[in-house]
Amino acid sequence: MKKIVAVAGLVVLAAVGATAAAGDGSDQREVSQEQYDTLIAQCRYADTGPARCRAEVRRTYRVGNEDTELDCRAYAGVAVCGELKLSKTERRCVRESTEQGLSLRRAEVECYTRS
Repeated sequence: MKKIVAVAGLVVLAAVGATAAAGDGSDQREVSQEQYDTLIAQCRYADTGPARCRAEVRRTYRVGNEDTELDCRAYAGVAVCGELKLSKTERRCVRESTEQGLSLRRAEVECYTRS
């Protein structure tokens, strides 16, 4: 009897995992239209390539209510939201910039958006 219950439990877990992996959108983070537009727009600076970045944004976020927990900021006319995926060079730039007195948040944006 215990074996049947254990097998049934594994079947249920596998089914739940398959549903989650199917990408039905239920695991997407809800953000406002403005936040979504910012996330898409900041992809032009991504080292991974704009197309790959936009695809990741579409997988991760959906338009709905504003996400007040999402870290959005703007410096020098450039707006970004969320955690920036910085390259090794960009992380070095951030470290050097903060050592010279620039705030971490501003240094991240400025180093991320440099060509």
